[in-house]
Formats: sequence, C-alpha cells, structure tokens
Amino acid sequence: MTDNSSPGARGTAPLRLGTRRSKLAMAQSGHVAEAVREVTGRAVELVEITTYGDTSREHLAQIGGTGVFVAALREALARGEVDFAVHSLKDLPTSQPDDLVLAAVPQREDPRDALVARDGLTFGQLPPGARVGTGSPRRMAQLNAYARSHGLRIETVPIRGNVDTRIGFVRDGELDAVVLAAAGLSRLGRSGEVTDFLPVDTVLPAPGQGALAIECAASSVDLAAALAELDDPYTRVAVTAERALLAALEAGCSAPVGALADLLVDGQVVNELRLRGVVGTTDGSSLVQLSTTGPVPTSHDDAAALGRELAAEMLAKGAAGLMGERAL
Repeated sequence: MTDNSSPGARGTAPLRLGTRRSKLAMAQSGHVAEAVREVTGRAVELVEITTYGDTSREHLAQIGGTGVFVAALREALARGEVDFAVHSLKDLPTSQPDDLVLAAVPQREDPRDALVARDGLTFGQLPPGARVGTGSPRRMAQLNAYARSHGLRIETVPIRGNVDTRIGFVRDGELDAVVLAAAGLSRLGRSGEVTDFLPVDTVLPAPGQGALAIECAASSVDLAAALAELDDPYTRVAVTAERALLAALEAGCSAPVGALADLLVDGQVVNELRLRGVVGTTDGSSLVQLSTTGPVPTSHDDAAALGRELAAEMLAKGAAGLMGERAL
C-alpha cells in the first residue's frame, strides 16, 4: 500500500492543498504550492474551500473574529479531504489543536499596513474629516490615536470585502482611503496602488501579519517533516512572541491588539529581538503601548515567554479595560 503522505513517494497522487477561494488566498497558496513541489518532488493541487468568513457580510467582531476563515480548512484537514492548508497567520487562532501541527512559517513579507487613497494622497495629506475604511478595530484605534495626536481629523469607517471591493470604495468615491495589509497587496501584484506605507511606529500590525502558516495533520509525520523545510526560524520566533502576547491578553483575532517582533541587527549579526505591543480603544482616545528587548529566543518556549511578559506589563497598565472583550 502506497503512503501518499510520504514526500519520497514520487509519482503518487498529488498533494492536496486546502485554500480559501479569495484571490489573495489563491495567490498565497499558489506560491506555497510551488515551493512544496520543489521540496517534495510531488505535484500539488489546490482544493478551494469556502469558509463562513467568506460568505458572511457581518463585521468580523460579530461573527467570531478572523478565526472564521480558518475553521472550514481545519475541518477539511481533520476529515482527510486535504493534505495540508495555507492560512494567513494573522487569521489563525492562538490555540493549536492537538491533531494539527503548524509545520512551517515561511519567511515573512512586509508586515506593515498600507494606505490606498484617492488622488495619490498620503495619510498626512488626507483632508479634514476624511473617511478611511478598515475592517480592523486595531487599525481604527491606532489611526484615530495618531490623528488625535497630530491635529488631524478623520472618520474611520468599518468595511468588509475582498481587496477589489475595498479599493472599489475609494475608486467609487465612497471613501477617501482604505487601509490594507501591505503583504497581501504585494502577493496580488498590486503594491503599485499603495499611496502610503504606514510606519510601524504609527500603526503596529496584527500579530503575525505578513506571515503565512502551513498546517497539516499531526499524524502526517513525513509530510510535516518535508513542509518544515519551508520554515524560517527568525519569522517563527517573531510570530511566536507576537501570538503569545495576544493569547496572554486573552484577546481574539478581532480585538484592537497590535504586535510586532523586530530582529535587531548589529552589522551582519542578529543579536536581539524587540517586541512591541499596543492595545487601544477604537476611537483612539486611550492606548497602552509598550516594548521589550532581549536576546533572540532560541526556542518556542523562550519566544512565548517574551510575549507573555510584555502582555503582563500591558495588563498592569490597564490594557484589559481597553479591549471590550475582557473585564477583570
């Protein structure tokens, strides 16, 4: 009997990659499929799966946060309908099911948020009262806080939809600008439409933003080992710290939490990791923003500990009361 999950079983049935149907998900999965073909010598076919998050028009916070994009893919993995799945890591809940393994976190793309505005405007050039669309409470909190502190007046407008839909709001004149993840626009070949990249000092990204997660069944040991060749250890420790912070805040994917772990380089040597976190009210009236720097973690546990420590400091500064999801 042939083991189709074995990377050495060349010439057997193609590996089945589960993906959401959106253009962005298909583009991301296409890149991963090509990389998996190279490391396994196996053909890879995309299996399109519709998730509740794709079909619902409600705002993410109302339907359970970005985890709604993941559940259907994980169910397909559990049923053996696909061999592995690709997620945007920022959509992945922080708790990992025992029967699934996060086999690889490839090298991260640009983690920043990007502005697509009418008339080529940057964020600082937006007119008073500009309507800025985003589906993210995290972005709303930080954009409004930045505007307040710089004497700008904007109105953040909650929106849903794929990249075409969101940019369409600007093209049609309904909004002055929208904010999207830079990495997603890059993977779609649409970075040329960006009018301003928002510095992480202005808007910290979502934990894991810009990174992908490749997940498979824990029982597919050979496949997991092959997929692990795509893992980038620096990206892995960074996103582990960020996601540990999110988990320690007991906040969901749709909470107004930003986090970014930077690797600090001295010459050619990576010697430290800086983790920054932010929690805020969506109107930007109150933010808790802290950072910590330490040696580059050498294990999952060390990276997670860094995230938990910063989260504890943020909670001590009143972060819990700003999230709207947790009361002490």
